[in-house]
Amino acid sequence: MEPDDLTITSPSPRIPRTVSRGISFALVAAIAFGIGIFIGGSGTASAIATRIPLIGDGLNSTPDQSANLDDFWKAWNTLQQNYVITHASTTLPTTKKKIYGAIQGLAASYGDPYTVFFPPKQAKSFNESISGSFAGVGMEIDVKNDILTVIAPLKGTPAQAAGVKSGDKILAIDGKSTKGISTNQAVSEIRGPKGSTVKLILLRKNKRVKIKIVRATIQVPETKDSLDTKSGVYQIALYEFTSNSANLFSQAFARFKKSDSKKLIIDLRGNPGGYLSAAVDIASHFLPKGSTIVTEDFAEKEQNKVHTSLGYNDAPKGTKIVVLIDGGSASASEILAGALQDNKRATLIGAQSFGKGSVQTLIPIDGGSLKVTVARWITPDGHWIMGNGITPDIKVPYTAADAAAKTDPQMARAVQFLTTGK
Repeated sequence: MEPDDLTITSPSPRIPRTVSRGISFALVAAIAFGIGIFIGGSGTASAIATRIPLIGDGLNSTPDQSANLDDFWKAWNTLQQNYVITHASTTLPTTKKKIYGAIQGLAASYGDPYTVFFPPKQAKSFNESISGSFAGVGMEIDVKNDILTVIAPLKGTPAQAAGVKSGDKILAIDGKSTKGISTNQAVSEIRGPKGSTVKLILLRKNKRVKIKIVRATIQVPETKDSLDTKSGVYQIALYEFTSNSANLFSQAFARFKKSDSKKLIIDLRGNPGGYLSAAVDIASHFLPKGSTIVTEDFAEKEQNKVHTSLGYNDAPKGTKIVVLIDGGSASASEILAGALQDNKRATLIGAQSFGKGSVQTLIPIDGGSLKVTVARWITPDGHWIMGNGITPDIKVPYTAADAAAKTDPQMARAVQFLTTGK
């Protein structure tokens, strides 16, 4: 999975599929760990959405005549003519570096943490993180309310073992303040060689916590399923939405049907998201063909794209479904949960989800990459996911005391609801 979110959309039929143009993501959170996103191929789970052509390949690069750039050139020339080096270590920037800096400032002026420009070195790092494997600590992070925040540590990873908690604020990375840091930059600083150590200062309930984490290549289980013979409730936990998640869910779902249970819990807690196509495929087990799962809203800049059920609709008749969500459920998790909730197919239990519901396109520019927010996700009933999240039908908190006591009130409430109807 990648770093900076990712719900990779299926190819648009309107534009040819070609990696050389632009890659659309529904970025959820930067995943500072070690798997890398699976990009490539033409299958429903690993397809690349291409929307915006590159400069020189159809994208308009004609100067905007309505933009008065006199002040920009005044600043450029002033620096060029008057700046004096005052430190021995200082070097004058090249023209290309100054241009990169200007583009970075232009992207930052939009105030969107997901719209950023990567100079070549950062672009290379970002591309590696969405196409290969790398070492890290195993947690999803994002900037929330201008503070670098842990969405959730992934199960069985160094971050979880070191005691990182969902909701922790990251104040410093290796002694450097994270104030004003972008998600992508934070990912770059947290990642590193396998076996090396990263030091974090966290803010947790107004207390500072210092943590050292040894980086590793992360292997995260994608699904886990079991039948509680006492209650007759079948549980399927889904930890991420990768290119293989739809297939793994289908296998677990087949075991559920074979169990003859009519009570199902889909546990999406701590799931940072991933491939949109995986969320669509999984939702299709519960919805008739053509039912709306999520809408990609382009704010009238192009026609909205409605993603609908593939129509498996193969859940046993009379099956009651609960979906568990929390603050670590994001992106594709929110798409799946919102689709089942709005289509009245499942009851949501737990806590408010994270609220990551925008789509980014990655456009190469002169060795660097410009990542631009181009759309937002909207649930079938018209609710914006971005910044709002998904609200559970039944709110059940999970506290530090619950964790210490190793109890799970959210799961217990789900079992109660399925067995008693209340």
